[in-house]
Amino acid sequence: MNTPDNGNREKRKALVIGGSIGGLLAARVLADFYEEVLVIDKDEFPLEPADRSGTPHGYHPHRFTQRGKTIFERYFPGYEEDLLQLGALSSLNKTVTNTNEYGTISGPYPRSDIKFTRALLEWVIRERVKRIPNVSLLPGHEAVRLMSTPDRKKVTGAVVRGRSRSGEEKPYPADLVIDTGGRLSGLTKWLEFMGLKVPPSDYLNVDLGYSTRRYKVPAGKEHLIQEWDVINIAGQPARGTFTGVLSFIENNRAEMLLYRPGGQYPPTRDDEYEKAAAALPGSALAEILGELEPAASPRGFRVPQLYRRHFEQMTDWPAGLLVLGDAFCIYDPIFGQGMTVAAIEAEALEACLRKQILEPAPSPEFERSVLRRLQDVIEPAWWLNCAADLRWEGVSYSGAVPLMGIEFGRRYMNLVLKYATGEKNMKFFGLYWAVNTLSLPPDHLFQPDLVREVLSSSGEGRALLDELLREGSGCLSAALGKIVPAFSETAYETV
Repeated sequence: MNTPDNGNREKRKALVIGGSIGGLLAARVLADFYEEVLVIDKDEFPLEPADRSGTPHGYHPHRFTQRGKTIFERYFPGYEEDLLQLGALSSLNKTVTNTNEYGTISGPYPRSDIKFTRALLEWVIRERVKRIPNVSLLPGHEAVRLMSTPDRKKVTGAVVRGRSRSGEEKPYPADLVIDTGGRLSGLTKWLEFMGLKVPPSDYLNVDLGYSTRRYKVPAGKEHLIQEWDVINIAGQPARGTFTGVLSFIENNRAEMLLYRPGGQYPPTRDDEYEKAAAALPGSALAEILGELEPAASPRGFRVPQLYRRHFEQMTDWPAGLLVLGDAFCIYDPIFGQGMTVAAIEAEALEACLRKQILEPAPSPEFERSVLRRLQDVIEPAWWLNCAADLRWEGVSYSGAVPLMGIEFGRRYMNLVLKYATGEKNMKFFGLYWAVNTLSLPPDHLFQPDLVREVLSSSGEGRALLDELLREGSGCLSAALGKIVPAFSETAYETV
């Protein structure tokens, strides 16, 4: 599906609230099914790649996983060439170093992933969306409430207001409204205003902070760009150390990230930042930083909680309304999953719209089926986030229903990393990252023979193996069947 299929479009209107990555993806999908698609956003879009106030985290590192990259290429063929022409960098054959408490794995990167700023990526994708004939963008406007039928069983559009002082409220009718308003989404408030009860959300209380500083690569130091892709030094929960990530991005620039959950934030003062970065393990990072020129002072960002909404549980969810992206669930940014999940959700939306053409379901059952499928997409990423972050002191989970198998996941995933790194076992190292970057379902790591191999490699692992065997009355597969969640296969299906 490289170009809009005009034969599929009905003479209907769709309204997308929010023009960031999730909104642009939604618009791209909807363009194949609706005659008119309007995207509104609070910000005025910049005339060149630049950070926007509506994306306060936009200054900080953004990355695609391999799966996210593949989906974006399908929706926006050749977008990476656009990025490269604007100064982004390829990682092909450049050195990648991953260090954790169990050792270091380093070597040339085998693929041509593209490194960029969020501002550059958003610019490239937005320019692509603007060229879709039946999509219009309305910047500088915000949705203030939903429109609905008198019985409030169907959303019929949204009331929109310009953000200038003289901005007037104006109704925008639509057959489908999709909220991609991100962390600042007003959806819960709007639904409650309509008299609907919204189920409690799940929260991971991470109290995390990260600080980013950008650097210039001076004349005569261009060899650094040719040699290095990224140096990733993982924080150690047992010691409470910062994670540090140095990468080269675009137009002779590099960026350095310091990160930690649990309420101990990395510094944002110049001198304190440089001192904290220099204190990270290993010499390569400090040596490279010493050859770069700071381009600006560090910028910080704080995330008190990650959340997962449960709109799919609402039996009175109105027809004509959907939600996608950070308005549904947000993730720990250190794992780089957010844009990839939004892309997977866009594919899920497309699959549901295509099925609706072939096997029409009445509203609002159709909308509820979409929400359930999106929750299937969210589930593995959320579980993996919780398993990783709950290793840190000061992080806690609160939800209406306990997370199945999360204590096992927390211990086991850490042992996989320990085994893969310590033994330089690239099979397990690759599986670990394929699962954490959402290319493979978690059950690829939870096969009984793999679990036994990992757990048999250390004293802590053998103790966990004994616990599992007791749980399963001597049968490891039986124990894993009781403990490990059964993630839906639809989360990994492609359109």
